Amino acid sequence: MGKTGRSPVPFGITRTKPHHYREMARIAWENRDELPFAWRILRKGVCDGCALGTKGLRDWTIDGTHLCTVRLELLRLNTMPALDPSRLADVASLSSLTSRELRGLGRLSKPMVRHRGEPGFEPLDWEDALNLAARRLRQTDPARIAFYLTSRGIPNETYYAAQKAARFLGTNHVDNAARLCHAASTAAMKDTLGYGASTTSYRQWIGSDLIVFFGSNTPNNQPVTTKYLDAAKKRGATIAVVNPYREPGYVRYWIPSLFGSALFGTGIADHWFDVDTGGDLAFLNGVFKALLDEPGGVDADFVHDRTRGVEEAAAEVRRQDWDALESSSGASRERIRDFARLLIRKPNAHFVWSMGLTQHAHGTDTIRALVNVALARGLPGRAFSGLMPIRGHSGVQGGAEVGCVPDVDADRRKRWEQVWGFSLPDRKGLSAVEQIRAAASGEIDAFWIVGGNFLETLPDEERNRAALERPAFRVHQDIVLSSSMLVPPSDTVLLLPAETRYETAGGVTETSTERRILFSPEIPGRRIASARPEWIVITEAAARTHPERGHQIRFSSTQAIRNEIRDAVPLYSGIDRLSRAGDAVQWGGERLYAEGRFATPDGKAHFSPVPLPERPRPVGTYSVSTRRGRQFNSMVQRDIDPLNGATREDVLMSKEDARELGVADGDPIRLVSNCGEFRGRAFIAPIKSGNLEVYFPEGMALLSGEGIDPESHEPDYNAWVRVEKLGAMGRPPLPPGEGRGEG
Repeated sequence: MGKTGRSPVPFGITRTKPHHYREMARIAWENRDELPFAWRILRKGVCDGCALGTKGLRDWTIDGTHLCTVRLELLRLNTMPALDPSRLADVASLSSLTSRELRGLGRLSKPMVRHRGEPGFEPLDWEDALNLAARRLRQTDPARIAFYLTSRGIPNETYYAAQKAARFLGTNHVDNAARLCHAASTAAMKDTLGYGASTTSYRQWIGSDLIVFFGSNTPNNQPVTTKYLDAAKKRGATIAVVNPYREPGYVRYWIPSLFGSALFGTGIADHWFDVDTGGDLAFLNGVFKALLDEPGGVDADFVHDRTRGVEEAAAEVRRQDWDALESSSGASRERIRDFARLLIRKPNAHFVWSMGLTQHAHGTDTIRALVNVALARGLPGRAFSGLMPIRGHSGVQGGAEVGCVPDVDADRRKRWEQVWGFSLPDRKGLSAVEQIRAAASGEIDAFWIVGGNFLETLPDEERNRAALERPAFRVHQDIVLSSSMLVPPSDTVLLLPAETRYETAGGVTETSTERRILFSPEIPGRRIASARPEWIVITEAAARTHPERGHQIRFSSTQAIRNEIRDAVPLYSGIDRLSRAGDAVQWGGERLYAEGRFATPDGKAHFSPVPLPERPRPVGTYSVSTRRGRQFNSMVQRDIDPLNGATREDVLMSKEDARELGVADGDPIRLVSNCGEFRGRAFIAPIKSGNLEVYFPEGMALLSGEGIDPESHEPDYNAWVRVEKLGAMGRPPLPPGEGRGEG
């Protein structure tokens, strides 16, 4: 591959890459029984995949048709037929099925209940289900009730109604799936800038001098961004990647809707900065330190006029010597200085990051370190510049913004009590991980779970299973079956079939990564007869719990919910006017802080002194992190990662480490941590020596349930492991010129 990033072989025929057109044909075949409905969803609906925010087949960034495999892979969840309820009469027959096979059984079609000691579930009608839920909630101390909502296509209206219902019942124990991915970003950005959201928009990429990706794999998780990057590069942008692994999608990507790219591929990354897993904080502190010493490294006017705290933050990094920064980051001081100089040469820069930065015990501090560098360069509010915690799921940005979190500050509390007409509970709410800990230790008696699967999304399966088993009353509200639902109850578990966003009367909204609130209309098509919108069920159960004041929690429609969100969440002013396909409003505008004032009490952005984390590496161990292949969160869709050819059992390993261990590509190995072990195969890849990657959720047994960021309560999805060789088997050789895990 030359400097243009173009492959000399048309369509990348001999390369490991996604086969987009073949995948489209396969997905069309999977949906053949509901093709007209599927096409209407794609043409009219807002994507229920990542939080990019397409309106039908178009978006707000560049002209043209946008359709990616992330969205297509989720399509069958919306078109599949109903599950035969008799399959749940004895769940023993389902225990050997994988999560993919459980989903493939079809949509949940009836309310069903299972009591302690029973082999499975029996159907019941909605009246009985709602009355059962209300009775059990009424019998439970509000301090022992918890609600958790995942991010799978859940709209703003459901998040808002659910968190209001929780507080109506007297509990602040309500949280959403953002806790597991970008809680660290939200905590750090609210503290330093005022809002826990992207300061920029995708359209601002096109015209930027530099776009940097930290711990992020957008070609896999948000593939339409490759089209934006192609447009940005044509306008002169440079792309840099800071990561332990040289993701093949950043080396070269075939963009199916661009003829030249579909034929020869597009080179994405221009610069690579290799760091150790968890070393980003030290790398960023080193960059800040270097900027302080480089001529023109700091935007002095911006820092003087618009920020506070630079002296304390600068003093902290100056105390950190280069040997410590190199050791903690895994990068040399020369490469750190190279990055600082790149920022100076390319002043209009974007920082884009994902869970490679946040899912650490020091995640919040890492984002503070990133904000320090951005403030030193004057990026927030500047044209073609900014900070973007890119979201991987369509519901997570709006969920927290409309209040589906345990914490309620004084101003929000006062406003809600005025709008709602009832007092909020005073007791501190529990975050998602805290809910799991409390449930496992017997401190939660009623656990209402909307979507999600704790057995696959959080470390420590034994604890998570206890958290599902111990509450006397458990509710699962979802569209398909999951392994969590099959965990036997200590008393009663209730399954409630949900509608998708495309089936919901009155339409719903989601909020994209770039703060754009998007209206997704109801799509005509087949329906699962007994499925109901999640918001209706939650609020009706709450209303029946306290019928004397049920009017305070019932809504007549999704439009009524949007009207109330307008009053309860001033940031979402304008949501009430969204009612047709394509309607949208972007809170904060295309660029937050463009006028120079930040959303902090003093109107200034705040630098933070960020110490280096204590990360002693045990002798003889490697750092392992979790990665995603062709999947949506824990929902694995394909056994082979289309970007590097790895299987779900593969362990990404550098050739240097493989040589030291005496391991060949394909050899069986065992990874052993303080918590568990994982058996897989060595997969030689361009990853920094000393670092390994395993697929999520298969590698979760290696992770500790105790690892957590103390500020954001985001789990740590990393571990130190020993590597043991189990034998020699190897793989068949690849064709000449092909490299495993390389673009």
